[in-house]
Amino acid sequence: MSEKRTPSLISREILRWYARHKRDLPWRNTRNPYCIWISEVMLQQTQVDTVIPYYKRFLSRFPSVKALASAPVDDVLKCWENMGYYARARNLHTAAQQLMERFGGELPDTWDDLSRLPGIGSYTAGAILSIAFGQPVPAVDGNVRRVLSRLFAIKEPLEQSQTQRHLMNLAEQIISEKDPRTFNQALMDLGSQICTPRKPNCGLCPARTSCKALRHGLQDLLPVARKRGPLPHRNVTAGVLWNEGGRVLIVRRPLGGLLGGLWKFPGGLQDTDEPLAKCLRKNVREELGIRIRVGKSIASVDHAYTHFRITLHAFQCAHRGGDPKGIGCANWRWIHPHQYKNLAFSKADREIMKAAIAHGSRDRK
Repeated sequence: MSEKRTPSLISREILRWYARHKRDLPWRNTRNPYCIWISEVMLQQTQVDTVIPYYKRFLSRFPSVKALASAPVDDVLKCWENMGYYARARNLHTAAQQLMERFGGELPDTWDDLSRLPGIGSYTAGAILSIAFGQPVPAVDGNVRRVLSRLFAIKEPLEQSQTQRHLMNLAEQIISEKDPRTFNQALMDLGSQICTPRKPNCGLCPARTSCKALRHGLQDLLPVARKRGPLPHRNVTAGVLWNEGGRVLIVRRPLGGLLGGLWKFPGGLQDTDEPLAKCLRKNVREELGIRIRVGKSIASVDHAYTHFRITLHAFQCAHRGGDPKGIGCANWRWIHPHQYKNLAFSKADREIMKAAIAHGSRDRK
């Protein structure tokens, strides 16, 4: 095929492929902007198969902007539990409240208005405008960046802002003006099913005769990724304190930052070479203003986040003085251990809770 192949022809080929091979996903059976917004936020950092049950459960619990805006943030976080990147859930909740205040509970159909909402960046704004409102705006996620980098043989690292702007310009050139909704979803499916990160199935690609990477034998070398070093590791401590009524003490994390708004056991990050027991006493004092005695270890849980790994070390502890106060935490409470199922915890903290329940109160110190 000639080098003069037009973007419109590329678009038609991708759309024809999508018509035969598109995935049957629940958010593709609606044009409701709210439902599309929820799905796109969930898909930002989570695989499709994982998102599907969360999406259905979330819409059942919060079927409208109004329902989401009026719900307690604890309920939203609990519904999101175990999907990770909890800032997405907090931003959805805050954005829903802003939508009620400024737009009567409806999502706006302009780039500027959408982009001002918490948690909506260029990709999510483009997805909503194209899929929900039919506007010819690119939606360039990780899958689409990979497709474009191979289609046009982009040899610069995708993480560079200049490269991302270039890819956005290329997406604008090839987007279907007549059916941007379908075209953007087709590009996403092409990246997830054919133009995969490793060993792309170029023989089945509808754009193979236009792909510069394939033409020059670069399909396994692109996109260029920045080399990453090993993930740093941190130790974290957690104290399991029981009261005489058989309840355990938990604290709520501040709303900002990693895992913001979730519940956990009191404790925190270990400083370099600091003994774990000293670290735990210090962090509990800073969080709650109380003194504790650190007893035996009851569990250690390893967990990996995007940019670092942790080992959460839990110890049986005894209260030695002071009344709990919310100094370095958003809230605190004593709960019956089985009540944790009604609150949002991180995966690591849920493992500690299970260990605490199994350990019981027989060795409280």
